[in-house]
Amino acid sequence: MKVLMKQIEMIAWFNLGDYPVPLRYRITSEDYTNRVVKIDKILFREEEKLAGNRMILYRCESIIDNIQRIFELKYEISTCKWYLYKM
Repeated sequence: MKVLMKQIEMIAWFNLGDYPVPLRYRITSEDYTNRVVKIDKILFREEEKLAGNRMILYRCESIIDNIQRIFELKYEISTCKWYLYKM
């Protein structure tokens, strides 16, 4: 997998006192076109600290361009920002 760490727009589901559940995200490519990816399955979730910032790492699975792909998302708790970490 290639490390991207690119900021994305996310639609997520939040419970009281639990981790957010990502549903789908939108990413803008280099030619300024938007792509929406629906998250089919979350394989695992873990919390980590990166340079003192608490982040939640999600390994997910989706069908992108008719190919099943595995990718990683990160959610930065302090700023509430989502990133496409690896693809």
